Amino acid sequence: MALRQIPWAALACAWLAFSAQQADAQEVQTRAIDLPKFNPAPPGDRFFGVPSPYAAGEVTFHSAVTLDYAREPLTLVRESDGEEIEEIVSDQLFLHAAVNLSLAHRIAISASMPFALVSRGDRVTTDDFAFREPSGAALGDLRLGVRVRLFGEYHDGFQLGVGGYFWVPTGSETSYVSDGYFRGQPQLLLGGRADRFIWTAMAGPTLKATSTIIGHATSGHSMNWGGGVGVLLADRRLVQLHVETAGGVDIENADPQTVNAEVLGGVKWRLPPAEYLEMGIAAGPGVSTGIGTPIFRGAFQFAYTPVIEEENVKQDMDKDGIFDDVDACPTVPGKPNSDPKKHGCPDLDRDNDGILNDVDACPDEPGKASTDPKKNGCPVRDTDKDGIFDDVDACPKEPGVASDDPKKHGCPFLDKDGDGVADDVDACPDIPGVATDDPKTNGCPPDTDGDGFRDDVDACPREKGVDNKDPSKRGCPRLVVFTDSEVKILEQVQFDFGKATIRAASDELLNEVAGVLKDHLEVLKLEVQGHTDIVGSAQYNKKLSEDRAKSVMSALVKRGIDQSRLTATGYGFDRPIGDNKTPDGRQTNRRVQFIVTEKKPIKPYAGDKK
Repeated sequence: MALRQIPWAALACAWLAFSAQQADAQEVQTRAIDLPKFNPAPPGDRFFGVPSPYAAGEVTFHSAVTLDYAREPLTLVRESDGEEIEEIVSDQLFLHAAVNLSLAHRIAISASMPFALVSRGDRVTTDDFAFREPSGAALGDLRLGVRVRLFGEYHDGFQLGVGGYFWVPTGSETSYVSDGYFRGQPQLLLGGRADRFIWTAMAGPTLKATSTIIGHATSGHSMNWGGGVGVLLADRRLVQLHVETAGGVDIENADPQTVNAEVLGGVKWRLPPAEYLEMGIAAGPGVSTGIGTPIFRGAFQFAYTPVIEEENVKQDMDKDGIFDDVDACPTVPGKPNSDPKKHGCPDLDRDNDGILNDVDACPDEPGKASTDPKKNGCPVRDTDKDGIFDDVDACPKEPGVASDDPKKHGCPFLDKDGDGVADDVDACPDIPGVATDDPKTNGCPPDTDGDGFRDDVDACPREKGVDNKDPSKRGCPRLVVFTDSEVKILEQVQFDFGKATIRAASDELLNEVAGVLKDHLEVLKLEVQGHTDIVGSAQYNKKLSEDRAKSVMSALVKRGIDQSRLTATGYGFDRPIGDNKTPDGRQTNRRVQFIVTEKKPIKPYAGDKK
């Protein structure tokens, strides 16, 4: 029987030796085991687990979060036929938070802290030995790193560097994530990039105290290696496909249990538009049976890593900032010029206005470019300081405003009524209004209700009305006035005596009521009220008023008003508004009213006069 791979026989022998010394012990406790074998490369490197030899940037910060999942990194198997018996650690999921600082394109300093989010498995206990159950989430060992590039630039085909990692035992010893020892790993690093092809290689020993896991299974000094190759797609930097491998072997006790080797295939891609964010996924199998080697590993990475642009090294003999291949005067410092024959050549520009003397109409006085050869390079003045130069200012001595009309450009904008319409095109220059396409109404107040009376002279600007000599009634309806609470009629609905039959004389009145309701769809409910005077019994008057209200409601429905908006109620003589002791008062009380009981809120109109 073995742990991936620890033989059952070795465990039994260890137990016998232990029990001989501790005969009264009730349970065998194993030593702490540093199980994880995956070490993410510092942020900014090309591969997931194999470090690169370069330092990515002048003074450049990189960071990354990597999720690393390992399946069955520690299992107990029967040595005779390789059958799995127990999963001591069946699943481990780590989150690695890492940072990397590159200095002078040559030195890189990094740190990585692993967090075991999941460490799951079984407690294995027999008469001979015991392994504790993983304790779940735990902190791993802090890793510090440094690297120096010795040869080759970032984009070169061959690069050489040295570096190393140092682990601080900050991790828990109860979840198979740390053995409690300090350890270090010096590294020799090779790598490079040739067009779209990338590669890297690492070799170096891990130095640490030797510990016995159980039996003859030990963990001590080891030799580690890694390598990867890949290809760059999409502009040679946006997408990367690669395969990599990493592993190690115990130097003091090299056997199948101490050999670790894995293969990962992965893809990384940068996120547009800035391209400084990078994501990647990788997966692959373990290809050895050493302790800590999983049967499958998967990884996901999200990183902040700025693009290191490829330097385009060109010659500039005269040091004027214009490369020799486009400099028309490569040995004499000059200035940029849109003319290739003059680009990079010295220009004679005595007034230093950027216009060469040979085309400057005013070579000794700084000026501005102009398509007119007689004005090109000459100063452009603004006498009135309105921001419009005199040569295009129609009123150069009087501050003004810009205009599409050359005859008005730079002239004062006159608008006495402050409505934004210039006085010269304002049909109502003394009354604030609105702009229109009609010269006769441009700048005049609008006619909101469309009844032919402008709002400034319309006593009812939201109700279509008729002319009236009385200014307080001009533009108001003749028979009906709409208010927030009532459709007010200015004459009574006429009925046959003692009946609910509406006389033809009231047709025009009801037509106008229906028109108001059609114009004011915000009225959701309207109560048609019937009222009488005090003559007659209460029951008679109640019945008569209700019948008349229903009759009016029916008349409105026939005129196109939705019945769901209407209710009819008879109040008899319960709600008098006049004195029932006088004929005029009783005439006033015999009435129909239209009361708004529900409506949608609407934005108030500033021009309302009621």
